[in-house]
Amino acid sequence: MTEARALETLANRQFHPFIGPIHWLGIATLTKKEIWRFAKVWNQTILAPVVTTMLFLAVLNLAMGRAHDMVEGISFDRFVAPGLIMMAIVQNAFANTSSSLMLAKVQGVIIDLLMPPFKGVEIVAAMVTGGVVRGLVVGIAVALAVYAFVEPSLHSLPLLVFYVIASSMMLATLGVLGGIIAQSFDQMAALTNYIVTPLSFLSGTFYTIQRLPEFWQQVSHLNPFFYMIDGFRYAITGHADGNITVGVLTLSLTNLVLLWWAQRAISRGWRLKT
Repeated sequence: MTEARALETLANRQFHPFIGPIHWLGIATLTKKEIWRFAKVWNQTILAPVVTTMLFLAVLNLAMGRAHDMVEGISFDRFVAPGLIMMAIVQNAFANTSSSLMLAKVQGVIIDLLMPPFKGVEIVAAMVTGGVVRGLVVGIAVALAVYAFVEPSLHSLPLLVFYVIASSMMLATLGVLGGIIAQSFDQMAALTNYIVTPLSFLSGTFYTIQRLPEFWQQVSHLNPFFYMIDGFRYAITGHADGNITVGVLTLSLTNLVLLWWAQRAISRGWRLKT
């Protein structure tokens, strides 16, 4: 079947996210492919984030003072470590899904993803799972490196698990949407540089928002990335700048909205069938 005929067949196909059997084997195969993509270049996808995070930690400690600077009663290195770990997790979850879709579109093999009898929700589930796995693997590697030099602690294991999974899921889904919306690597870079990176750096990763003026504290509470960092830091250190219940609800609702939007876009072939 030629590519033109395949696209015509795809355009006439009606997708529904919840009608018909679930293709478990297909989901597992696509998930395995997404995991294998980053696993076979582990020095770039796993080792590189560890090195980058350790450089951040070293520079920040040298600039702020490891032994004497305290943030809300917590030593600076213990305060900043959870934020650096979460940054590595979500950045890699986003990179995994966004790069996968962009490469498929640029190389002209996106049809191989759309032609099989997958529902949009199944494609999203497999791709997001791959992104979450990469985030978890990177998070574990970075945490082992960071806490070899920073005093480890744990305040709430259930919250730690929730925030790692919910945060990596949110950025992996955002990466799917970015891969759908962007038509070139330049456009993807723009989404990363003007949306993802600013929201990440202005989320309280390197500072407590309690030191900001009242207006900017309120603005920070509108940033979903703030709740990722703040909740993860609370799970490790017991210190939070915001309301943990609000954070859990915000991440849960944001995930639901993004997942619905992503599966809807893929089901309709929006910006994928041209």
